[in-house]
Amino acid sequence: MENLRDFAGRFLHNKIAVIGALIISFYIFIALFAPLLAPYDPYAIDLMNKLQPPSWDHWMGTDDKGRDILSRIIYGSRLSMGVGFAAVLFGAFFGIIMGLVAGYYGSWIDSVISRILDVMLAFPGILLALAIISALGPSLFNVMVAVGVFSVPLFARIARGSTMEVKNLEYIDAIRSLGAHDGIIIFRHIFPNILSPLIIQGTLRLATAILSAAGLSFLGLGAQPPSSEWGTMLSSGRDFLFSAPYVAIFPGLAIAFLVMGFNLFGDGLRDALDPRMKS
Repeated sequence: MENLRDFAGRFLHNKIAVIGALIISFYIFIALFAPLLAPYDPYAIDLMNKLQPPSWDHWMGTDDKGRDILSRIIYGSRLSMGVGFAAVLFGAFFGIIMGLVAGYYGSWIDSVISRILDVMLAFPGILLALAIISALGPSLFNVMVAVGVFSVPLFARIARGSTMEVKNLEYIDAIRSLGAHDGIIIFRHIFPNILSPLIIQGTLRLATAILSAAGLSFLGLGAQPPSSEWGTMLSSGRDFLFSAPYVAIFPGLAIAFLVMGFNLFGDGLRDALDPRMKS
């Protein structure tokens, strides 16, 4: 409990981190209550009111099909954040397991897993994602898989290095001498003690995952029209940058503020969880 109070105190003392947490909370709120907050049906086409500038009736204007941009951004928060969270959880799940196994057993197991990770890291993340989507086909689910796959090596390396450090501590030797099974040692005694850097990496990775997913949708490889995913909205709006720039500006701002929120929150979380910051 005392450690939790210390963590909360350090985190709340970091005003930038608090701002990041508030931004994320706001986005989560609008995603959860989208049906109550959206003033219009995000998919309702009204060609008589297409490309209307921001007004009291449509705060962010309408797109080329007459759909309310604000409503589409509100509903799109569910898709963009959902893909980001799912991709990071996918990458973290497989990456952490690979890192734990490689770090704990070492020897040839570590060599094999490390070479697999080296091959994955040899490709730029977005290039690897493009290759995966080219093989699987464009869809929002495949974007989640692609972004998750190129997140695996980052989590695996952090888990591997932390595991190699923790497994040599005296209390692990004591537990092993009592006859504890390897699975018990890894998941009950090692894993909880390496969570801090993994949580920090996961939070920071969310920003990259959301941005990457939006970029792939912008290229037409992710969510497909008439989806309200922000990258797809941004792609549709690029045709009207001069005649109706608000069609692209507002989805772009939604992406930028959410990514900024996760980056600020992740930096504050890192400072709060870093033992060297306790003083």
